[in-house]
Amino acid sequence: MPTDGELEQLVARIRACRICVEAPAGPPLPHEPRPVVRLSSSARLAVCGQAPGTRVHATGIPFNDPSGERLRDWMGIGRDVFYDISRVAVVPMGFCFPGQDSRGADLPPRAECRAAWHDRVFAAMPQLELVLAIGQYAQAYHLGCGRASLTETVRNWRAIWDSGRRPRVLPLPHPSWRNTGWLKRHPWFAAEVLPVLKAEVVRLTA
Repeated sequence: MPTDGELEQLVARIRACRICVEAPAGPPLPHEPRPVVRLSSSARLAVCGQAPGTRVHATGIPFNDPSGERLRDWMGIGRDVFYDISRVAVVPMGFCFPGQDSRGADLPPRAECRAAWHDRVFAAMPQLELVLAIGQYAQAYHLGCGRASLTETVRNWRAIWDSGRRPRVLPLPHPSWRNTGWLKRHPWFAAEVLPVLKAEVVRLTA
């Protein structure tokens, strides 16, 4: 079991990381890195999304945007519980804001983060009981679901839930307001998945 000191050292190394600028896998990060990650030796729940957006990059606070408000509503908790690092860890697939494409959409998470850090991060938090895998990049890492679409993976949530995997993984769509149409087309998500999510969050953050 890693000690708190070892976990703090890992966080410090991540926050000092400059791989995507100094040794990038492709084009370098177009701005100064600002890794956003919250690791914990006691949290039993980890929120694992895609990568910080512009507002999170500016503030250094994960899910400090409208997507975060919707996610906390799905989870049934407020900011006080969500940002209590003793109860909730936050590990995006890319720790830094990846920049935007020519249309103003966020680029995918930087691949360097996963390669350099993620296996070490989750090995350092063996107490985790539940991972919320938000979006296809997180689902590919935590579930190895390859080419499956997000809809296929989320629709298959019960089989994933009952698979015996530890920690358990609950696949979710991204809570971005751009996904409002997806949520309307798939009402089973609110009816089937969110009650399980809220009950587990209550259990794990009590």
